[in-house]
Amino acid sequence: MPDDAAPAAPAPERTRRPAIVAVDDEPAVLAAVARDLRRRFGERYRVLRANSGEEALGVVKELITRGDQVALLIADQRMPGMSGTEYLVEARKIAPAAKRVLLTAYADTAAAITAINDVALDYYLLKPWDPPEEELYPVVEDLLQTWESGAALESGGVRVIGHRFSKPAHDLRDFLARNRVPGRWLDVERDGEARELLKVAGVAEDGLPVALLEDGSILEKPTVYELAERLGVAAQPATDHYDLVIVGGGPAGLAAAVYGASEGLSTVMVEREAPGGQAGTSSRIENYLGFPQGLSGSDLARRATDQARRLGAELLTIQDAVSLEVEGSGRMIHLSGGGQLSANTVLIASGVSYRKLATPGFDELTGKGIYYGAALTEARSCAQQRVVIIGGANSAGQAAVYFANWAAQVTMLVRSDSLAKSMSSYLIEQIAALPNIDVRTSTEAIDAQGDDDHLKCMTLRDRDGNTTVEDVDACFVFVGAAPRTDWLGATVARDDHGFILAGADARASGWPLKRDPYVLETSVPGVFVAGDVRARSIKRVASAVGEGSMAVSLIHEYLAAA
Repeated sequence: MPDDAAPAAPAPERTRRPAIVAVDDEPAVLAAVARDLRRRFGERYRVLRANSGEEALGVVKELITRGDQVALLIADQRMPGMSGTEYLVEARKIAPAAKRVLLTAYADTAAAITAINDVALDYYLLKPWDPPEEELYPVVEDLLQTWESGAALESGGVRVIGHRFSKPAHDLRDFLARNRVPGRWLDVERDGEARELLKVAGVAEDGLPVALLEDGSILEKPTVYELAERLGVAAQPATDHYDLVIVGGGPAGLAAAVYGASEGLSTVMVEREAPGGQAGTSSRIENYLGFPQGLSGSDLARRATDQARRLGAELLTIQDAVSLEVEGSGRMIHLSGGGQLSANTVLIASGVSYRKLATPGFDELTGKGIYYGAALTEARSCAQQRVVIIGGANSAGQAAVYFANWAAQVTMLVRSDSLAKSMSSYLIEQIAALPNIDVRTSTEAIDAQGDDDHLKCMTLRDRDGNTTVEDVDACFVFVGAAPRTDWLGATVARDDHGFILAGADARASGWPLKRDPYVLETSVPGVFVAGDVRARSIKRVASAVGEGSMAVSLIHEYLAAA
């Protein structure tokens, strides 16, 4: 067997390159795979080979046992004894973070598509892949970049120590995760390392949560904005005036940033929390065009953010728009940090937020076991616990499937009598196939109880009025969509629910010019709207991306006519 077929002797220091493990029972194909991978990625990764699924599992186990990183698993589908799909199922249990690629012949396409669901396959490649520069390298490079991004988040960086059921600690963890800041969370109650670090740092219990930065500084009870400033995440605008200011960094805002910058507009995007918006918290988006294996909301946000910045757009995060001022042809956005942005045009893509429930106990326990949105940072903490998901739309379904990977039991509370009224069929099928998800239609939570530390139980009521009290460790709410438009006041016309009127609706709501407003133009000329915050919009990621790019085309028309 070649020298690169199995791990070598341990290195004295952790300087070993992450591994790519390739397996194929045909020696010629395996040699070709290893040759092509080493040619492009050999300086960054070790390429290890195996002739069967069983042998490859042994290689992966040895790597993980010795503390080495496994970045990518590549397996041929047609192998005797253990197929590529069967191997990847088992390998995923050993190295869950590794990216997974299946090598298939054209006749095996159906098996590859099935593997997307069964194995959470990241990609499948049809053999042969000549030339590798076009058919192999772009795919592998993209997967490795995604893996590297995730690996970087889990190593080094800032360390946050606190109590799990603490709202300030949760907010800091969520900020780090959603802004993809490398860092570690340490639970003071569960991690001995956390307690040792507190002793060394001289931080008392009442100083939690605490952030330990890489430069040695210690921040006790920092706000999200204070931590963002110290980490350099809260950037400042580079100039005083822009062609386009985008308010909101969800799919619509990111698409507009990409297209605006690529088409020569000086563009800045303002996002109050993190790029990706509400969609950025989604664990898996499986019906987005061009990604047959699906992608997470954070991955979509990362890709779009990198793309926008590469094309020249500025992104200001942890900044919120607090008012819009219109003076002649000028448009001024005032920011929560005290600054302001002047622009020729504004695109409002501020999106929506989940409605706060008035259920007794929910306000007091928010951040202490009750969360609005997916809060993916909490998923691993819910291992073998009882989780409640409130909501019946796609976002709730995606969260339920995701949490089912860790939780002992996931209970979905749906007010309607069927998931089919608001959820895509692919999600309904996935939920039905998971034994630890219990869907309760026509059921709602009428009370939540706990103590100063965290949520303990909830009272549920079904369609017949019967009530039960059930133990609950964590609850995630995905109910309703409240538009983030209060900051606009009376400047821009909105409907009775707060969504922004555009096009013909804006014309009937105080439009001041003789010409008709553009399709996505609001009641204020030069101020456009895109995405979920627009009245009559379709609440889907793809439609938001389409509106964001379409808005840039309309903005060009507006500027040309001005």
